[in-house]
Amino acid sequence: MWGFAPKLPISDEERVWIDDGFRHLEHVVGRRRMLDAQVILPTPEYFPDPYDGSAAAAEVLFQRVCGYMRVDPHPIDLEIFPDETDELRTVLPYWRGGRGGSSDCAGFYTAGHAETDADPKQMLVALRSSQLKDPLSLVATIAHELGHVILLGGRLLSDQTSDHEPLTDLLTVFLGMGIFNANASGQFKQYQDERKQGWSMKRLGYLPQEAYGYAFAKFAREREESNPAWAKHLSTNVRAYFKKSRSWLEKNKFYVAMPKPIG
Repeated sequence: MWGFAPKLPISDEERVWIDDGFRHLEHVVGRRRMLDAQVILPTPEYFPDPYDGSAAAAEVLFQRVCGYMRVDPHPIDLEIFPDETDELRTVLPYWRGGRGGSSDCAGFYTAGHAETDADPKQMLVALRSSQLKDPLSLVATIAHELGHVILLGGRLLSDQTSDHEPLTDLLTVFLGMGIFNANASGQFKQYQDERKQGWSMKRLGYLPQEAYGYAFAKFAREREESNPAWAKHLSTNVRAYFKKSRSWLEKNKFYVAMPKPIG
């Protein structure tokens, strides 16, 4: 039987960007953080607290994700803003949203946000109130914004870096939180009203599902995980891209730069 060479779900340019992104994160965050990262799953084991969509419940999730990402929550104020308020537009330094524009803003991070800037070390993470309806997307948004706390707040990366937003999404994979961000990067929703019904696709974040699939394959390979149990928690599409990427990496092990030794 003739065999077919595995094909990557992303372009070679995108592959190189992700490979370089991993190397950069190794340099600024530390390779050991990635190797020792516990992969956090969307299961009661990791999120045992009841969730009712309230601001108090969101605070509990925030505290848990801080713990999983090794972020000290004390210098961070968490705020929930009503959707599309004038106040949000005023304080938002980067009107962060999806590809559709500002109306898709899910959350933001800033530092030294007080009116007097009395404590420039104090940071703010704000979440759009509609995020509270979907705990999966909420955890993904929190993880992304805490990625800003690590990279921007820790002065490991400049906000002037052109790709700092997708690199922050990549950091969630690097630190074990990426299943939430990958699954939230493409969610199908069914809708129905008095006039029509159908399906829509909600996208959150800066990396497409295909990129997450390759990023997880690289993450597993760097950690020498041949068949990780966490992969079953990836959404159907991301898991398919993960498997294709894993096969490609296995067939091209000498084409791709191998992990560098620690120390």
